Amino acid sequence: MRLGRIASPDGVAFVSVEGDVEGGDARCREIAEHPFGVPTFTGRSWPLSDVRLLAPILASKVVCIGKNYAAHAAEMGGTAPEDPVIFIKPNTSIIGPRVAIARPASSQRVDYEGELAIVIGRPCRDVAARDAAGAILGYTVANDVTARDQQQADGQWTRGKGYDTFCPLGPWIETELDPADLEIRTELDGKVVQRSRTSLMVHDIGAIVEWISAVMTLLPGDVILTGTPEGIGPMVAGQEVSVSVEGIGTLTNPVTDRG
Repeated sequence: MRLGRIASPDGVAFVSVEGDVEGGDARCREIAEHPFGVPTFTGRSWPLSDVRLLAPILASKVVCIGKNYAAHAAEMGGTAPEDPVIFIKPNTSIIGPRVAIARPASSQRVDYEGELAIVIGRPCRDVAARDAAGAILGYTVANDVTARDQQQADGQWTRGKGYDTFCPLGPWIETELDPADLEIRTELDGKVVQRSRTSLMVHDIGAIVEWISAVMTLLPGDVILTGTPEGIGPMVAGQEVSVSVEGIGTLTNPVTDRG
């Protein structure tokens, strides 16, 4: 199931996105209340073309994995760590498809980082890697936008990763997906700048959920960014960045300067 969140003439709603998205015949079927567990439907629906896709979930927190692809760790001048390295982006950094990434005037370099994202489906703590699938609602596409100069200057990552608009998510959550070996691709103004596969992650999905849930309780809707492959680079105002994950779809955002 594709779980989305939309703005329609009738308000904001969780929906199931059904039908041929590429062919333009998809419809959004409204989910009553929330998308967790077995969803129930209100009976209302809209053509996908008549609504605006929002960030598919509002997380209480966004937990991220650093240096989870060896080639990316190498391009950053290091090696992949033996244990996962985690950091948090504030939920105020979340935006949806087509919303502008706003570069702060205080940064001279703002980078794209295309990633696969996990969406948690139930409250959980101390989840064993073998049981991780039972705690996951599904997967979406993310861009871990980073003020690279500030990340390097600060020696820790909160400021450089935490600006408003620095966590685009979407276009929806795919609940029926094997994440073990998916292509992940980032395009900047239509040029491919990142291309890799999730099978090249140093720490796989089960290991990630186990590690994070040993530290903190995860709540329904929490988002985990699983790391970016090599090929990171800067974006400037007027450009457009698209991140695609096989089996999910494409997340596109324009880039602007923060007013």
